[in-house]
Amino acid sequence: MSPSRAVAKAVAAELLRAEMLLLDPAVRRDRARVSALLANDFFEFGASGRIWTRDQILDLLATEEYSPPVVEDFACHRIADNVVLVTYRTVRMNKETGQREAALRSSLSIRRSGTWKIRFHQGTRTS
Repeated sequence: MSPSRAVAKAVAAELLRAEMLLLDPAVRRDRARVSALLANDFFEFGASGRIWTRDQILDLLATEEYSPPVVEDFACHRIADNVVLVTYRTVRMNKETGQREAALRSSLSIRRSGTWKIRFHQGTRTS
C-alpha cells in the first residue's frame, strides 16, 4: 500500500470514529467530549431545517433523549490537505410510529494543529 493511501485510510478511520462518537448517546451528553470533536466555529444545517451553532448543539445534546441510528455508505473525500468531507446515511426506526427514518449526512472536517475537528455538518431527511 502506498504511503498516501495509508494516510487516506487512517484519516477516514479517524473521521468515522469521530462521527460514530457523536452518535453515541453517552458521548452526546458529555459536553467536554463533544467539544473536543467540534471546531470552535462549528455550525450545522439540521435535518429539521434549523441552523445550529456550536453552543446550541452542545446544549441540545446534553439533554436530549436519543436512540442511535445505523450508519450506512460512509465515504471520505479529501478536499484539500487539511480539509475532508465525509458523507453517510443514517437509518433508524421511529419508536412511536414504527416508520423507517433515513437522513443523508455530511460533515466537513478540518485539521488544525494536527487534530481533526468537525467544522460543519448537514443532515437531510430522505424517504
